[in-house]
Amino acid sequence: MEALISSSRGDSLRPASRAGASSTLAFALLALLTACQPTDESQPIPEPIRPVRVVTAEELPGGETVTLTGNVQAQDDVALAFRVGGQLIERTVSVGDRVRAGQIVARLDAVNERNAIDAARANLAAAMARLVEARNTVQRYEPLLPRGFVARAQFDRAVESRDAAQAQVSAAEAQVSTAENQLGFTTLIADGPGIVTARGAEPGEVVAAGRMIVRLAREGGRDAVFDVPARVIEAASAEDEVSVALSTDPKVSTTGRVREVSPQADPVTRTFKVRVGLASPPEAMRLGSTVTGSIQLGGVAGISLPTSALTASQGAPAVWTLDPESRTVALRNVDVASYELDRVLISQGLEPGELVVTAGVQTLRPGQQVRLLGEPTPDLTGVRP
Repeated sequence: MEALISSSRGDSLRPASRAGASSTLAFALLALLTACQPTDESQPIPEPIRPVRVVTAEELPGGETVTLTGNVQAQDDVALAFRVGGQLIERTVSVGDRVRAGQIVARLDAVNERNAIDAARANLAAAMARLVEARNTVQRYEPLLPRGFVARAQFDRAVESRDAAQAQVSAAEAQVSTAENQLGFTTLIADGPGIVTARGAEPGEVVAAGRMIVRLAREGGRDAVFDVPARVIEAASAEDEVSVALSTDPKVSTTGRVREVSPQADPVTRTFKVRVGLASPPEAMRLGSTVTGSIQLGGVAGISLPTSALTASQGAPAVWTLDPESRTVALRNVDVASYELDRVLISQGLEPGELVVTAGVQTLRPGQQVRLLGEPTPDLTGVRP
């Protein structure tokens, strides 16, 4: 009997134990799910930090920058030529040679000139002989005239002969001087230092007086020569400074001012030739080098920004500025001085050195935190247990 009762009690307790275990497991799962949920359901999900691109505001001089291409030339460029014609028998220099003052550059065949000198000197000797004879005659007649041994008319004719002989001597001396000068003109001499930039005749050629034998670029000042449109000349001032740089190496640069403007336009290009005197040109800026010249024409000064930086606020132009410390943006109204193809010129509303957002402006709000494009995104997805 007791065994039966014990057996009945054991059977009746087994279902109760299973129900208790299931309840314990359910409570444990409920507690675990509750622990994984945020403790403060009112806390908002952090807003993602948006990437932006910025530029630094820099104040630029107003107006339009005009850039032209030209070349370097000497301020003084002369063509050396003979003053007489003849056959060129020698040219002692060529292109690229440096010439010093007084150096012989070329020679002509001087046979005829030497013969002319010999003839002029012979004429001078004959004239001197006639002069001596005429003087002696006057000296003999002069003491005899008061004593009546020589007639007054005869003495006057002797004086006239002496004067005529003196004039012939003067003419012969002039002929000798002319012949000697002509001989000197057969030798071409440089009157100043410089560099030979061109040659116009070769030995053996018969050249006329005035024909260019060599072209000499004087040492000293150099010019940058440009073909400038009329509108640039009208807008520019002679006091404006021109920046000149080598086309092949922009690091080699200098400045200059307009020294000469052609009064007449080229009949084909309708441009004016302008010479800009270079201040202390570098050695690398050699004669004939291609250079670029830049000049800033007059206008309103301001800060130039890409057009992508411009937005609107309350019906007026505005830009987003970035605080580099807090990395937050603020919307600021600005005054636009001029609109260009891909840029705008801001006259008021910005200070040089400020950071201005140029990309992503349409998705920003005041006080929003941003990051620069290319920086890693901060991890804001952490959840408190």
